[in-house]
Amino acid sequence: MSIWWLVLASAVLILVAVLYFKTHALLALLGAAFLVSVFTPTQALRNYIDAQVISGKVTAKQADIFVEASGPERLATAFGETAGQVGIMIALASIVGICVMESGAARTIIDKMLQLCGVKRAPEALAVSAFILSIPVYFDTVFYLMVPLARSLRRTTGKDYVVYILAIMAGGSIAHSLVPPTPGPLQVAEIIGVDLFTMIIAGLVIGSCSSAVSLVAARLLNRFTDVPLRELSDSNEADTTLSDDQRRPPFWLSLLPIVVPVILIATGATNDALQFVGDARVAGFLELVADKNVAMALAATIALCLFKYVPDNFDRSGAITRALASGGQIILITAAGGSFGVMLRQAGIASAVSNLASDASGPMLLVVVFLVTAAIRTLQGSATVSMITAAGILQGLADVNNLPFHPVYVAMAIGAGSKPISWMNDSGFWIMCKMSGMTDAEGLRTISPLTCAMGISGLFWTLLFSWIYPGT
Repeated sequence: MSIWWLVLASAVLILVAVLYFKTHALLALLGAAFLVSVFTPTQALRNYIDAQVISGKVTAKQADIFVEASGPERLATAFGETAGQVGIMIALASIVGICVMESGAARTIIDKMLQLCGVKRAPEALAVSAFILSIPVYFDTVFYLMVPLARSLRRTTGKDYVVYILAIMAGGSIAHSLVPPTPGPLQVAEIIGVDLFTMIIAGLVIGSCSSAVSLVAARLLNRFTDVPLRELSDSNEADTTLSDDQRRPPFWLSLLPIVVPVILIATGATNDALQFVGDARVAGFLELVADKNVAMALAATIALCLFKYVPDNFDRSGAITRALASGGQIILITAAGGSFGVMLRQAGIASAVSNLASDASGPMLLVVVFLVTAAIRTLQGSATVSMITAAGILQGLADVNNLPFHPVYVAMAIGAGSKPISWMNDSGFWIMCKMSGMTDAEGLRTISPLTCAMGISGLFWTLLFSWIYPGT
C-alpha cells in the first residue's frame, strides 16, 4: 500500500473516531498506529532498518528480527520507547503544577504581576501570569484558577470583561502549544528531532511575541463584543480563590520550580556548545543535572517544598495522586501519538515528505505545516492531538537536506497551527464559555477569532525569525 494511502486512512480513522464515535484520543491514536503498522510493506521496513544499520544504530541481526516482528509488536515497542522518553518529565511536571497551584504560588505570581502592572494594565498582567503558569501547568487548570480574577476585575472596573478573559488565553494557550514541558511541544520536539533547550528558547521567544500580538487582538475584540457579568450557579469560583489569611510563598520561591529546569537545561546546552573541559567531575555533574528528567526532578523537589504553605489539614498525598492521575492520562495519549509517528516513519513517511518538499521554498514549507496542523485541529478539536498527529505526518520535513533554517521552526509552525480554530468540538471552548459565563454565540465571536489571531501571529513570528536567524 502507498504511504500516502496509509496517511489518508489513518487520518480519516482518527477524525471519524474522535468526531463521530466520540472515542478517547488514546484509542483513536492507537487505532491509527495499528492500521499503519499492519499495512506497512515489508520492503518499507527493510529500507527503514537498513538505514539504521548503515548509521550503526542497530546490528544486522537486530535488523532481521525487526523485519520479522509483527505490526503489533513494533507498535508496542514504539509505545514503550515514547513513554520512556517523555513519561518521567510529564509526571514530574504534573507534580510541579499541583504544588504551584495548591500552595498559593500561582496566586503569588498573578498578584505580583497585577501589582507591577496596575489595574489599567491588568490584561497584560493576566497574559504574562498565564504564560508563565502554563509552562508547567495545563492551560485548562490555569484558566480555572484565573477566571475568578477576571470576574473580580470586571466588578472593580465595570467594563472590559472580554479582554480580561481573552488575555488569559493570549498568554496561557500560546505557552501550552509552544513551550515544553507541556505534552504537545514536548512530543513534537521528540518527533521532529529538536533538542529540548532549543525548543524551550524558541517557544519562549516566539510565544512571547505571539502573545503580545494576540493581546492586541483581544483588545480589538473587546471593543466589538460586550459580555455581561452573569452569575454562575454551578461555578466553583469560591474554591479557586485563596482566602486572604492563608500564607503564600514569596515571589522568588513561587517562580523557582518553573525557572530551575530551564536554567539547568540551558547550562547543559552551554556546556556542550563551549566544550568546557576543566575538571572532569564538574563536567560530569553539569551533564547530570542538565538531563531533562533530572532537571525536572529537581524542580519537582523544590515545588514539594511549597507544601509548607498549605493548611495543616491539606491532603498532600491526595493532591500528588490527583496530579499523577491527570499526568498519566497525558502520558498515555502522548505515547500513543508517538507510536503513531514511529509507525509512519517505519512506513517511509520521512522520505516521502522529503521528496515532495525538496523543491519547495523554506517559507512555503512552514505555511504548509501550519495549514495541515490547523486543518487537523479545526476538525477534531484538540490542540495536543493535532500537534502530535501533524508532527507524525510531517516529520520528514526535518530531514530535508536543503532546509534553509533550523528544524525548530517546523516545530513552531506546528505549535502555531494547533491554535485555530477553537469552536464547538473543542472541550476547551466549552470550559472557557462555562467558566466565564459566555453564551455559545459570544464564544464564537470572541474565543474563535482570538485562536485564529494566535495561530496567524505565531506563524508570522516563526517566518520572521526563520528569516532573521535561520540557525543552520
